[in-house]
Amino acid sequence: PVVLILVAMSVLGLAIALAKLWQFSRAGLGDRRAVIEALTLRERGLPERALARLAGVRGPASRALALAIDGQLRGTPEARIREAVWRCGAEAIESLRSWMRPLETIAALAPLLGLFGTVLGMIAAFAELEAAGGRVDPSVLSGGIWEALLTTAVGLALAIPAVAAVNWFDRRIEREEHLIESA
Repeated sequence: PVVLILVAMSVLGLAIALAKLWQFSRAGLGDRRAVIEALTLRERGLPERALARLAGVRGPASRALALAIDGQLRGTPEARIREAVWRCGAEAIESLRSWMRPLETIAALAPLLGLFGTVLGMIAAFAELEAAGGRVDPSVLSGGIWEALLTTAVGLALAIPAVAAVNWFDRRIEREEHLIESA
């Protein structure tokens, strides 16, 4: 039963990871070039060209920067621009963080469930050993231990890529957040 739970968790974790990859690709994360070029144009006193450079670029940092430049061109007070840009960036980052917590939970619970399965398997193996009484057959014990260790292996096989995915996704979000703040 523990392996079945782990398999279900692995299917859910894979679905979340694939959905996050799709979300990140659709969001246009990491397009630093457009932001840097727009900032350079803005610093050279060409805000209209900077805004044109950001047109059609999908990244959250690009949207936030375009909002700031557009606000400056319209003569909007700086405090209102900062508030609008902050809100735009915060909403984008919050959207990117969606479904991270369930993936983190899967990464944390998988090895614990694997260990739980190992303990249950060892209990069953020793119960069979006790039931055998004086006629102890090593194959009874080794079969139970093999089954018990299988759950640990499955739990670790699920946890390792899940932890790697969580860390990779989290780093991508942090980099985009930094880009938004610096732009």
